[in-house]
Amino acid sequence: MSTDNRMSPTTEKEITASLNQVLQSVSEKEKVVICSRIGLGSSKKTLQEIGNNFKPNITRERVRQIEASWIEKIGRVIRSSNLWSLQEKAIEILKVHWGVLTKDSLVNAIIKESDLESNLNPSILEIIVQAEKTISKSKPKLWYRTYFYLDDVNTKIISEIHKDSVKALKKKKDVIEDRLLFSIVYRNLQQTYANLDFVLVNSIWDIFEDIVKWEGNLVWLTKWKILNPKTLKDKAIYVMKKEKIPMHFVDISNKITEYLWEKVKISTIHNELIRNNDFVLIGRWIYALKEWWFKSGTVLDVIIDVMKENGDAMKTEDIITNVLKVRNVKNATIYMNLQNKKYIERVWRNYYQLKK
Repeated sequence: MSTDNRMSPTTEKEITASLNQVLQSVSEKEKVVICSRIGLGSSKKTLQEIGNNFKPNITRERVRQIEASWIEKIGRVIRSSNLWSLQEKAIEILKVHWGVLTKDSLVNAIIKESDLESNLNPSILEIIVQAEKTISKSKPKLWYRTYFYLDDVNTKIISEIHKDSVKALKKKKDVIEDRLLFSIVYRNLQQTYANLDFVLVNSIWDIFEDIVKWEGNLVWLTKWKILNPKTLKDKAIYVMKKEKIPMHFVDISNKITEYLWEKVKISTIHNELIRNNDFVLIGRWIYALKEWWFKSGTVLDVIIDVMKENGDAMKTEDIITNVLKVRNVKNATIYMNLQNKKYIERVWRNYYQLKK
């Protein structure tokens, strides 16, 4: 950290005043571009809008060139102003995150850790950070969020982590806990990037619009419908995955209302569960997701499957244990079905086998 004793600005008024002092070092044309780009003293404008305001008009690329030029100029001036403390804070935060952070995350962290006004124009901070010579800003790219990174970061790692994370999610075809996904990525990339860290990988996930972090520690793909359930089936799957347990159809209806603020008729949700193969009736009006490996059919069907898989006579306790892994029923119901003499026979005390 710097030992400079200049007072750090904390309010938007103070930061704007300091930035206006810095802008005295650039040309009038550059000042117009800067103020228009960050909304300083006027509304924020696009590159095209800025170019059209000049007479004669200038291209977007020319505006971009002017922007790059003045950022380099004010970078040198900021280092001798009290705005340098904000750049120093940005470097400190980036180092904590292994050198990579989305624009929004970095700006919000600076505001919080520097005790700045929460309503501060974020574009002003963005420009101040961008003017620091050891920090680079990503170029606009489809499906990427803008991010800042320290110059010693090998940016190839960003695309490699994204590629491997998406591959793992597609293979699982379901939500993955962030620590588990990190372990998969680490295992696949550790030979190339030996010092992979969870904080870095987590920051890189934030960069990509096709990856979503949910509920604090879960990672999904944006294109999965379950993230934005539209149909009643998707809504039922959403709440069951959130609860992570088989549920009574009435509870499913109530949870849809609780989580998605949508009133659903109990009879309607029950009909959807009955007719859709994604759900399995595993007990009296209790449903599970088929992907959870619960078996459909009657309790007798499940008992027959268990005994076929075993291939030999089984103790009553073992049959009950195996059936309960895939069906939510009472022990007495299983025992009652074992008395079906058409399909099952008792060979000796507490042992049953399929009838031959």
